[in-house]
Amino acid sequence: MKNQIRVSFFFLLILGIAINACQKDDPSGTLASEYTQKVNRFIKSGMEDVYLWYSKMPDIDYRYELNSFDYFDKLLYSDDKWSYMTDDIDALENSFEGIEKSYGYSLAFGRFTDTQEIFAIVEYIYPQTPASVAGIKRGDIIVEMNGAAITENNYTDLLYSESMSITFGILQEDGIAAGETIDLTAVELNLNPVVFTNIIEHEGHKIGYMFYAQYIDNYNHSIDTALQRMLNEQVTDLVIDLRYNPGGTVSAAQHLCSAIGPLTAVNNKSTLVTFKWNDKYQDYFTDKQIVSQIQIDFDKSVPVKMDLDHVHFLTGSGTASASELTITGLNPYMQVTTVGDTTYGKYTASITLKPEDIYDDANYYDDINNWGIQPIVIRYANSAGVTDFKDGFVPDIEADDDLWNTLPLGTMEEPLFSAAIADITGVPVLALKSGRRATQRLPHKIFDRGFSRFDKNKHEVLINKDDFTSME
Repeated sequence: MKNQIRVSFFFLLILGIAINACQKDDPSGTLASEYTQKVNRFIKSGMEDVYLWYSKMPDIDYRYELNSFDYFDKLLYSDDKWSYMTDDIDALENSFEGIEKSYGYSLAFGRFTDTQEIFAIVEYIYPQTPASVAGIKRGDIIVEMNGAAITENNYTDLLYSESMSITFGILQEDGIAAGETIDLTAVELNLNPVVFTNIIEHEGHKIGYMFYAQYIDNYNHSIDTALQRMLNEQVTDLVIDLRYNPGGTVSAAQHLCSAIGPLTAVNNKSTLVTFKWNDKYQDYFTDKQIVSQIQIDFDKSVPVKMDLDHVHFLTGSGTASASELTITGLNPYMQVTTVGDTTYGKYTASITLKPEDIYDDANYYDDINNWGIQPIVIRYANSAGVTDFKDGFVPDIEADDDLWNTLPLGTMEEPLFSAAIADITGVPVLALKSGRRATQRLPHKIFDRGFSRFDKNKHEVLINKDDFTSME
């Protein structure tokens, strides 16, 4: 693939150099350093080739752009909220593959209305991580770190720092008090996104539950293992928890859809989604009849096929990109019921480009090989043409993910799972009290959430470069 993609990129590079050679230096501007110009040239070459909105990019002389991040932002189309770049491409790509230096917990961040004090509350914990070993549980409240208050300027340290002490909060009738303090040290983790599974029997139904945290190709076998167990146990219904899933690769979404979709759609390799590239690539793929680049079909080679005619997805504001592709892709072929909150709203996909994808001479790009861009390259639609869901998918059944009165994920009394079970069986689940106090006296607002410093980058449908055919 590398040799293919270089053809069009290298042509653009030579053309850009030739044009710039004819230009006179702008006496009113300050030339960027040679290093920054090299980074900017890489950005320009990649964006002019594959960016979905390349024709709307402004004509900016990269030689006078002193900050490469600012230059990249200036090139973005006004509707593009998703393209980004990084100067730590290895860490970003590791994150896409589930390799993170982390404490192992996902947090929601909120602010108390009366005091404006900031707190964090635990959404879920990966097993066998520093957080799980320390005994941290879903719903635990963190009110201090390193002996000081959590602020707008430092709250992400709870996710990104190498080590810290955290102090838990204890809910009381008149507010919240400081409780136990523990020390945590982040470690590099290989995170299996199939975090929890369960099978419960209720009112004549055997219901399978799978919490899926991120779409990662390397862990498709974990999906197969979980779903095969459910087949062996003869589950009648399936609930997949995507409430905190920010997305991931198209191919992992294709795998999941193919594993649970109706056999008629899977074995016939029916269209899951279609892609719309920029005009250059769309015309090229159409003229060359490279169908694999303009549509993704169900994969009949998946090892596990559940052959379902209905599925429930648990959703929230963190349900994005590949999660939404899964929901909308399956919708024309089976009964898809969403339970929870409105999803993020992401109908585009991106690709990772590095200097090595553009330049043949490693000696030329060696000093900038830590840079990468993640431009939006396609808009996708399901087989019925549904796209542009910028406001997300409103749930079929609303349910509140109440982190203040939490129960473990996958237990039948947990509010979102409980609502799905009630819809499946027609019989409400009798709720159990979690032991937490009611929060009417503690009005608050959640303003952010996350697991990794790359969370916002993961709000992408990712196209694997190995699956991408460049123009020849």
